[in-house]
Amino acid sequence: MTELKAITEDNFLDAFNLRLAQGQDEYVSHPIRSLAQAYVYRNQCQPFGIYADGKMIGYVMIIYDYDIPEYDIWHMMIDESVQGKGYGTEALGRVIEYIRTKPFGDSGRIALTCNKNNPVARKLYESKGFSATGAEDEDEIEMVMMV
Repeated sequence: MTELKAITEDNFLDAFNLRLAQGQDEYVSHPIRSLAQAYVYRNQCQPFGIYADGKMIGYVMIIYDYDIPEYDIWHMMIDESVQGKGYGTEALGRVIEYIRTKPFGDSGRIALTCNKNNPVARKLYESKGFSATGAEDEDEIEMVMMV
């Protein structure tokens, strides 16, 4: 079972030690970059460590876009050592539960982008109710769900 824990001074170094499998760095940014963005957008986002059995096994950041308004899921990743065990599916469910509490503002729209060449991630997002909108930016497609 996974749980989300806010990134704090007590666990941010654990996020830095997460690793993607070879070739996955073209699909998602490392938590170091993401945490820098979290600092810049600190009034509208929350970075989380994804935990299983008390150990950080992944990372995700939720950001609220006041202009649209919508919640965005950024930089979700599971460490290479535990990929393929269902943690990503569980964690995405926890992220959606968190967003349903509307921690930053009132919106039922959740958006994310997925690399066109990442069918595993796309299948995961579609299994949770995300659909491609048709909007694309370079090698990324936008996917949205309503909650």
